[in-house]
Amino acid sequence: MINSSGYMLQDLRRTDSEVYLVLDVSDVGLTDDQFFRLCRDNDDLHIEMSAEGELIIMSPNRPKTGHKHARILQRLANWAEGDGTGNVYDATSEFALPNGSKRAPDCSWILKSRWNSLTEEQQDGFPAPICPDFVIEVRSPNDRIKRLKAKMTEYIDNGARLAWLLDPIDNKAYVYRPGDPIQEIEQPDVLSGDPILPGFRFDFKEIL
Repeated sequence: MINSSGYMLQDLRRTDSEVYLVLDVSDVGLTDDQFFRLCRDNDDLHIEMSAEGELIIMSPNRPKTGHKHARILQRLANWAEGDGTGNVYDATSEFALPNGSKRAPDCSWILKSRWNSLTEEQQDGFPAPICPDFVIEVRSPNDRIKRLKAKMTEYIDNGARLAWLLDPIDNKAYVYRPGDPIQEIEQPDVLSGDPILPGFRFDFKEIL
């Protein structure tokens, strides 16, 4: 577990069995290599970093949440294999966005043409310096919806062309596209990835 001595505690949230922790380490100035070693040494945790230099530390998913992630990942991977234009990444994949944040969306997709424009060193790096074209975040019991909405806006502001925030707790979906108002869908049915992901469909009821 990360020792918070010397860091400023910004926020701490507990649910039945999960902890959500934010540490202000902006004065430390962690390098990508230091951030990688921090994540590696605490691989039982999910760690991101905000553009403001805050470490965001989350406990692992409960099995029920993990199953929802796996279902979405399976559906997207099946579509991507047939489409052939991009690659799918799971929640262990961390990306460095242009604004300096380091994010690991629950599920993401990147055009092969963009991924192949990175050097081999960048592709093997942690985090990879690229914002996915498509990201999915799924709200879990310990997630604050306000924080997730801010992340989705951040993805779009940093180059994502489509972002889905799926909220099975309140039975809602939020669709983000550059230049368009956020689309809030009550009791969503089948979501479409068109035109960014032509032909990709996901039945929201699979994660209820």
